[in-house]
Amino acid sequence: MPGTNDADGVTQLAISLVDAYVRKDRDAVGTAVAEAERSGRIDDVTSELKVYASFLTRRVQETGVVWKPADSREAVARTVADILEPELEFAVVTAWEAHSVGEHEAAERFTRGDPLVFLHMLAAFCAAIGQAVYKPAELISTLRIASGSAE
Repeated sequence: MPGTNDADGVTQLAISLVDAYVRKDRDAVGTAVAEAERSGRIDDVTSELKVYASFLTRRVQETGVVWKPADSREAVARTVADILEPELEFAVVTAWEAHSVGEHEAAERFTRGDPLVFLHMLAAFCAAIGQAVYKPAELISTLRIASGSAE
């Protein structure tokens, strides 16, 4: 089934990107993003990351871990530091600051129409918030289980 392979590929790319951020592996981040670009799946991977972000946000709330917008801004900034080029890092952090407090239109303006900003922003957020309740390997395993993909 072609649709299933496409969905599996999107899921794998999204999880690979979160994993690369968790491991602070600049090369792996670049490889995952390049594959998303090459396959024309940036929007699909971004959509998958939105699902993970919602799932992980709910999970943090369920565990009682206090996670405020300021916490997420700092965590995203730490996550992308030294991984992204300075201009992209600034765009991601600035867009996430607006997004985290519900200023979605402002966040959209900060991206200047670059879909990679949202891709990085959501992947970094998933890596950061996920580690608030999971150990790194457990986070990646949980995302695989939640997405229904095989390990």
